[in-house]
Amino acid sequence: MLVTTINEIPGKQIIDVKGLVQGSTVQSKNVGRDIGAGLKTLIGGEIKGYSDMMEQARNIALERMTKEAEKLHANAIVGMRYQTSSVMGGAAEVIAYGTAVTVE
Repeated sequence: MLVTTINEIPGKQIIDVKGLVQGSTVQSKNVGRDIGAGLKTLIGGEIKGYSDMMEQARNIALERMTKEAEKLHANAIVGMRYQTSSVMGGAAEVIAYGTAVTVE
């Protein structure tokens, strides 16, 4: 599955538009991450536990979106984007979305 953030694929022709596809996941913090994050805010710098959690969430959302496109018999996704939001205290949602297409 070819996934791109641009709306066209150089050297390829879109022959069929299947429609919007998306995948999402909600990830929550845990006590260990919260303690480490609290200490890190005192000295500054990257909060590695949260960075890892969000990377994992993006990968899950991307995989779910790709599976949805495969069900539509698409072989590419164009205009792909990620969006994040806080759904409640301590939990964040990551959504991957784009347009499933068939290219030749």
